[in-house]
Amino acid sequence: MREHKEIGIGREARTTYHLDDIAVVPSRRTRSSKDVDTRWKIDAYEFETPFLSHATDALATPEFIIEMDKQGGLGVINAEGLWGRETDLGAAIEQIREALEDEDDEWAATRVLQQMHQKELDLDLLGERIAAVRSAGAIVAVRVSPQHARELAPVLQEAGLHLLVVQGTVVSAEHVTKEGEPLNLKEFIGSLDTPVIAGSVSDYHTALHLMRTGAAGVIIGAGDTTNWATSGINTPMATAIADAAAARRDYLDETGGRYVHIIADGEIELTGDAVKAIACGADAVTLGAPLAKAKEAAGEGLYWQASAAHPKFPRSMVEQVANRDELVSLEHVLHGPSSSPLGEFNFNGALRRSMGKCGYTDLKSFQKVQLDLV
Repeated sequence: MREHKEIGIGREARTTYHLDDIAVVPSRRTRSSKDVDTRWKIDAYEFETPFLSHATDALATPEFIIEMDKQGGLGVINAEGLWGRETDLGAAIEQIREALEDEDDEWAATRVLQQMHQKELDLDLLGERIAAVRSAGAIVAVRVSPQHARELAPVLQEAGLHLLVVQGTVVSAEHVTKEGEPLNLKEFIGSLDTPVIAGSVSDYHTALHLMRTGAAGVIIGAGDTTNWATSGINTPMATAIADAAAARRDYLDETGGRYVHIIADGEIELTGDAVKAIACGADAVTLGAPLAKAKEAAGEGLYWQASAAHPKFPRSMVEQVANRDELVSLEHVLHGPSSSPLGEFNFNGALRRSMGKCGYTDLKSFQKVQLDLV
């Protein structure tokens, strides 16, 4: 039963919950973490861990994407970022770092990022870099915005991508614009041979609509953006994931068995957050800032989301989440071993241990674990 509270005469708001508001509850049965299987499969592609990287140039170099694949996760490339705009990615990142260190200008780094994104997108350069990742044997996932999905999809397919991610701050089944032809996701997805993951959404109805477009996966949340401050938009992730899981069940019944994956992208800072996201119903989890602490990440301790580069309305900022001398390997972040008791590292190990403590051996069954409000 949905609970609503009156916030003023004639106006009500629904009661919702963040991941910090809930806890996973162990049962009478426990299992060894060695018996736990955290593999995740979407369409024809299987991964050893249910973790994706956020589509940001702060993380993704070709080397990072390849290493993410080796560690059993899925690295996501931002097709509209620096890969097709800067011939020297390392030099571009250093320029952003130098701007961030300008004590007299708080937003210098954001402006540098915006200026870089004003350069014309070199589709040949973008295609070459994607093809290089593909030739290394890694599964290639590429993010595009709804506004540019139609024009970029052919280039990305030719370069050899495996999964297309259509992601914006908020995405609906039909992107309407007065300029040009609107993007109808159902028609667009139906025209492709490539599986599509779409989002971001935050409610039952939009999730259900996206599932009906033929998407293989739906992204819940909008990453760790500052939408709350800039636009008033916020996604209480525990409720949003649970609502999307309900939409998935209804869609499964509606179609007679078509399963759509739910990918949580928001409020995931520590290992426990990832555990709770899957317990609420997510099949996989997107990691952003936690991966910026890896030596292989492009920013080497710097992090921002793609929305930080918006020319008129940035909704993320360039931040330093770790110093260069504090960086660890990507393997350490995802698999440990870790000496930190703060939940910064060993995301897959934490998930395996929590599942075992609660008596579950696979991700799907763990979605049925008992949850309590705290």
